[in-house]
Amino acid sequence: MMRIVSAACLLFWHSLAHSTTLSVNVNGAPVSGTLVFQVYNSPSAFGDFRDPVKELRTDVRQKAGYVIENIPAGEVAVLVYVDENDNGLIDKNFIGIPREALGISNNYRPKGPPTFERASFNLAENETTAIDIEIYKVLGKRGRLGVGIGAIGRSSPYVGSDSTVLNPIPAITYNGERLQWLGPNVQYGLAGTGRWRLAASASYRIGVYEEDDSPALAGMGDRDSTLMAGLGFRYELPGGVNLAMNYEHDVLDKIGGASASARLSKGVQAGWLRLVPQLQVNWLSEELTNYDFGVSARSATLNRPAYNTGSSVSYEAGFGSFIELTEAWRIVLNISAEFLPDKITDSPIVDDDHVIKGFAAITYIF
Repeated sequence: MMRIVSAACLLFWHSLAHSTTLSVNVNGAPVSGTLVFQVYNSPSAFGDFRDPVKELRTDVRQKAGYVIENIPAGEVAVLVYVDENDNGLIDKNFIGIPREALGISNNYRPKGPPTFERASFNLAENETTAIDIEIYKVLGKRGRLGVGIGAIGRSSPYVGSDSTVLNPIPAITYNGERLQWLGPNVQYGLAGTGRWRLAASASYRIGVYEEDDSPALAGMGDRDSTLMAGLGFRYELPGGVNLAMNYEHDVLDKIGGASASARLSKGVQAGWLRLVPQLQVNWLSEELTNYDFGVSARSATLNRPAYNTGSSVSYEAGFGSFIELTEAWRIVLNISAEFLPDKITDSPIVDDDHVIKGFAAITYIF
């Protein structure tokens, strides 16, 4: 028993001997309320603002200086935020951008997921380090607008079609406290703080093929685009894992039917590169699955029999990435492979059992 106690005391003394003290001068804080200081030594944890190695909650004081003790020495980054509703979490909008005022060490103001290298500094052992942090609103008063250029691509799974669809698009984004717009996707936050968010969503669904893409599609007619709308839900699970679920219906009734998806993702930081591996399951109603992959009785021929797919479930794996070139310029990339079920690959117009999809853009954020 004495050995266990002695070992515990030794470990405790060793941790104190390799810890340091941080003095933070905060500018721009409100006259009252709660400030939360978080110290990070992990790039991935800092990118999600989760699992700090040290946290201090304190009331706003008239003096701007705050002291954080017993921090592990080494490279660290510091976040301070105003906990406006005292829920112990950073309130975020639907896509995860903080809504509460905050500041980051080195007065770093990222326009996307923060990079540890830009915010970090060295804490020497058994010394007191003083830094200044300025509090600001990430989204400002009118939100954040981004402009740039991008491209979307999709392989074709249809018989005799070896072309890959690649379309350049303007990469225009807007992020406000509630409204988010990214290309063909729009969300409006309805409720939520901290770890969960609910939003109304809408997306432009592009037609999957034109009949002249392949001889096997001749006489099938071009597939129309339409507008899908519904609800989206996001929840931050422990360990930095994010769950996103979405349900949308064809509100223009050009096709009819609905789609739903559930996605798990987790961000990993490597220098200025942030990788986000993703796993997703997709559901398409019978109307949408047949429209994309079925053969109607009036389109049937001797070599292309009528085929009804029914509804379908597919699985998708891929990754997103974010590269911060500067605080204003960034590159966004998303690539995934969707694996089609037997009820789709058995269709007489389908040849491949998977579809490769991708999106890339370079944008400037104001």
